[in-house]
This record gives sequence, structure tokens and C-alpha cells, in this order.
Amino acid sequence: MQTLATGFKATDRRTWLVTLAGLLLALGVASLPFSNWDHEFAGVGHLLGNEAIWWICIAAMLLYVRKVERRPLSSIGFRKPGIGNTLIGVAAGVTVLAVLGTMYFLILPALHLSDSAATTANGGALMATPFWWRFISTVRAAVSEEVLFRGYAMQRIEELSGSRIVALLLSLAVFTIDHVAYWGWSHELIVATGGLAFSLLYLWRRNLWVGIIAHFIVDAASVLA
Repeated sequence: MQTLATGFKATDRRTWLVTLAGLLLALGVASLPFSNWDHEFAGVGHLLGNEAIWWICIAAMLLYVRKVERRPLSSIGFRKPGIGNTLIGVAAGVTVLAVLGTMYFLILPALHLSDSAATTANGGALMATPFWWRFISTVRAAVSEEVLFRGYAMQRIEELSGSRIVALLLSLAVFTIDHVAYWGWSHELIVATGGLAFSLLYLWRRNLWVGIIAHFIVDAASVLA
């Protein structure tokens, strides 16, 4: 009996350490300003370099789950979406877009607030790029942010804390703050609202593809239109 108890404690301790290291990878690495370091908008080579860094981070996260944690990718929400979840993703994206549009055009002006994200250096540089450039960035943003912030971070924080609320608030806080360097403080209310919607969507469906689809629709409407 004592041997079994000792083995359980060792396994539990390893699980905690491995999960904390995974959270450092998901939230810590995702918080690094790769775009600024690589000077993303300096040319095609810089764009490809920046995108390569992010896709490597995504691959590293998935490999970490499989090889280090020794768990299936379904443990972070990577499951086949099916027709139902695909339609929910589309509907959720349109709904979130409508909410954010209402905030942007009605609520913020009524409160004498403005969202000047598009007028920032990065915002202006992004909108000046060709469509294919913006499309690649939009796909990558939807995939990377849902995998790192929702699929891994929320799922693992909930497992460690036993609380959905803690998982939601911690991941949302990091997600929101991470956007300051790129879009500025004026965009934070929009980011937080969108992040909250995607977080609730993940808690409801536990399927990453639903969030990725919704996230892409929201970002595409503002970046690709």
C-alpha cells in the first residue's frame, strides 16, 4: 500500500511539473514579440520567417502533448469537428463579429472611446500588405491562438486548479495583455471581448476547430475585407 501511495505521489508530482512546463511553453513563448524581433513587415523573407516561428511553436506544442505528456491531442480539444461543430463555429464567428461590430460602431463612440488599432504602426503596415500576406497571417493567428491559449492553456489550468473560472480568467488575461504590444491599449476591450467569447466557446464544445473557425471569421472580416 505504501509503495502504491509513493508511486501515485511521484506520478502526481511529475504531472504537475510537466504541465507547468507546458503552460510556460504555451503562454510564455506565445507572449514573445516575434513580429517585432523579426521585423515582420520589412519584406517577404521576414514574413515567412515570422510565420515559420509561429508554426514551429504550434508543432512544438503538439509534440509536447504527444511525446512529453504522452497524451492524445484530443486532450487539448483536437477532435474531428463534424458538420454540427463546423456549423456552430461559423454561427459563433458571425455572432461574435456582430457583437464586436456593435461595440466598435455604437458602444465605444457612445462612451467617447476609440479603437485606433488600425492606425498603429503594425496595424497600418498589416493593412498595406497584399491579400495573400494578410490571409496567411489570419489563418496562423486563428490556429496558434486557439491551440495555445484555449486548447492547451485553458484545459491544463482547469486540470491543475479544478476550476473552469480560474482557467478562463488566467488564459484570457494573458491573451488580452499579449495584444497590447501589437495593437495598443485602445484595442484591449475588443480583444478581451473576443477572447472571452472564444474561451466560452471552447468550454462549451471542447473542440478546437470550432474556435479556430469562429476566430478566423472574426479576424478575416477586419483584416481581409
